[in-house]
Amino acid sequence: MKSVMNYIVHLPFADAGTEQLPLPRLLRLSLFQVSVGIAMVLLYGTLNRVMVVELGVSAWLVSLMVALPLVFAPFRALIGHRSDYHHSAFGWRRVPYIALGSMLQYAGFAIMPYSILILSDDTNQLVFVGQFFAAASFLLVGAGLHTVQTAGLALATDLAPKEKRPRVVALLYATLLLGMGASALLFGHLLEDFSHKRLVEVVHTAALATLVLNFIAAWKQESIDIKRAVANIPRPPFKETWREFLKGGHSTELLIAVGLGTAGFSMQEILLEPYGAQVLGLTVSQTTQLTAILAAGTFLAFVLAGYSLSRGGNAYRLAAIGTVVGIGGFVLVITAATLESPLVFRIGTGFIGFGNGLLGVGTLTAAMGLAQRGQAGLALGAWGAVQATSQGIAIALGGALRDVTTGLAVAGSLGPNLTEISVGYRFVYIIEVVLLIAAFAVLVRMVLRTPRDENDTLPQPTDPRFGLDQMP
Repeated sequence: MKSVMNYIVHLPFADAGTEQLPLPRLLRLSLFQVSVGIAMVLLYGTLNRVMVVELGVSAWLVSLMVALPLVFAPFRALIGHRSDYHHSAFGWRRVPYIALGSMLQYAGFAIMPYSILILSDDTNQLVFVGQFFAAASFLLVGAGLHTVQTAGLALATDLAPKEKRPRVVALLYATLLLGMGASALLFGHLLEDFSHKRLVEVVHTAALATLVLNFIAAWKQESIDIKRAVANIPRPPFKETWREFLKGGHSTELLIAVGLGTAGFSMQEILLEPYGAQVLGLTVSQTTQLTAILAAGTFLAFVLAGYSLSRGGNAYRLAAIGTVVGIGGFVLVITAATLESPLVFRIGTGFIGFGNGLLGVGTLTAAMGLAQRGQAGLALGAWGAVQATSQGIAIALGGALRDVTTGLAVAGSLGPNLTEISVGYRFVYIIEVVLLIAAFAVLVRMVLRTPRDENDTLPQPTDPRFGLDQMP
């Protein structure tokens, strides 16, 4: 047993735990991110492909269904605010919202496969029933995952000491990434021999896994607080609390930077693989590898960000560096078409993933630092609302702008020198560079205006040594 413990303490993220929040408890709490990752893979990957290819559902209808969960994203700030002041019989604030979100996810997954099968049959006179319940199922799952993630992140902020929050953020991000990767591989394997029965089994298994994972994650995480349970703590109006939040610190500027940066990194999400195939002639296998390259770059960013922030690094500066790396990545991707170099394209893809990871960890850590007077739910909900909303809008605009610009280029409407199919992709990438430059400008201003002792700058550790056990 002693040798096992010695091995565990030398693992990455091993020093994220504390006496108040031991590593096993923190790892158990991070399981809510796995359930969120499962839902995201099903909504934006597996079911998207299955509905279009295997079931023959119209692409516009699939796009509408996939976009529906984003309708709930702006309400994350309200969810966080309500969880800050929630009154329950046990004095819990976050756990009831994790439970509510879990039930919403389960309900959505329960009716999702049947409604999808109904709307895939054009000859069915009750196809509108399938459309209605498919839309409802996607909306329920979206509402559930946003509720679970907002309350879960707020609970982690409540439990983690201030000096350990960067490590906790990096761990939760890594758990989400690993959960998405593992579930994508698993769903791909299970649906390799596709059938309607298998689709129902996979989605219902995901529903059950959501309940189990979130139950384990939330079990005994939030202490019973009898004083809070019997106290009559008034909940101030959301508008009033929101105005106070925006007045404090860099709240408004941070949300602007999150929106611009997220949009700058997200417009390419459905374009990188087609770009590699149509412009550079990559095979299906080679373009599929791009997802792994992005994930590897993002995971490396989590590791380095956790180490830097725990050593007193400035969260705004880290996010600004992420935008610079992202700009370099997009320049390489654009240049790859001119050079006809898949290698340059892959390097640029890795830079994009790395920059996106730095921006995400940096801004989320800064949001945690803005959580004052027990209002972690509001701060993290606002971050999540802006991040998810800008991501969804950017993805939709990226695809539309690419289609329109490519059509004009191929038709010769943009002039004789702009007729290549790469023109549409490059136009979108240039817009992303502009958005990242704007985000960088906002973040630099915040860095210059941030005192060394402000709460996004963490204290130096007492042990300056660096080894594997010191990594996040």
